[in-house]
Amino acid sequence: MTATFDQLATLIRSRFAEFSPQFQLGAAFLLDHPDEVAVSSMRKVAERAQVQPASLVRLSQQLGFPGWNELRELFVARVRTRPEPLTSRARSLVRSNAKDALAHDLLRSQQHNLDVTAAQNARVTIEAAKLLRRAAHVHVAGFRSCYPVAFSLLYGYRLFRSSVSLLSGEAGTLDMQLRSIERDSATVVISFAPYSAEAARVAEAAREKGSRLIAITDSAVSPIALNADKVLIFTHDSPSFFPSLVAAMAIVESLVAHLLALEGAGAVARLEEAERALHAKGAYVQ
Repeated sequence: MTATFDQLATLIRSRFAEFSPQFQLGAAFLLDHPDEVAVSSMRKVAERAQVQPASLVRLSQQLGFPGWNELRELFVARVRTRPEPLTSRARSLVRSNAKDALAHDLLRSQQHNLDVTAAQNARVTIEAAKLLRRAAHVHVAGFRSCYPVAFSLLYGYRLFRSSVSLLSGEAGTLDMQLRSIERDSATVVISFAPYSAEAARVAEAAREKGSRLIAITDSAVSPIALNADKVLIFTHDSPSFFPSLVAAMAIVESLVAHLLALEGAGAVARLEEAERALHAKGAYVQ
């Protein structure tokens, strides 16, 4: 039986096309409104999903659960394991008696994040790179703490491809920038819980415009992942007050490396030209 909410979401997405119309309505509501499912009665969920309560019971059984209560428990557990507020984690860190071990614990946690992230994404990274290579233009978006991850992807990729741009939304211009997304493009969005509203807007706009969507995120059912063509999942556990972005940066670096390898000699020539120009224009200390 499915053990986690992420596994349930993956199962629903893989079988969605096989479901009856009633099951599709119920399943879509489960994924789109997981918070409501965790705190509402079955009758209330059925009413909001516009299905019969019996349909939710049968859907639960179709997904491998004895009944509705067992399915709903995954949604309750999801709420229990939400990210702790940064201030709470910061207070715990200040009060901790283990400050001497913090540096070691941070490095150990980051190594764990890298190991887990590498195991999850080996195949998908190559698929995502192939998708980006086929796109006429690539848009990249990451906001707040995810901005440096997005910028790193932009910077590395732009060294050998000119048709890459950043959706940054500075000075309230995000809506204007979203107008540049077109059907033959690909859009990379980076976000983790609690998810940036801007990131969700970019993902939604990309799907509306027919752009291929790649999500770099912490859950298969994050708002930017549910309708993505490819999902690259990173782990961000940390003993510090702020989630670790080491694994997210590793995904981006791996993507850029795969893209260069796929492009071949032409990309190497463009990279060489860019590097020569930077040196010639005094970008680096002699």
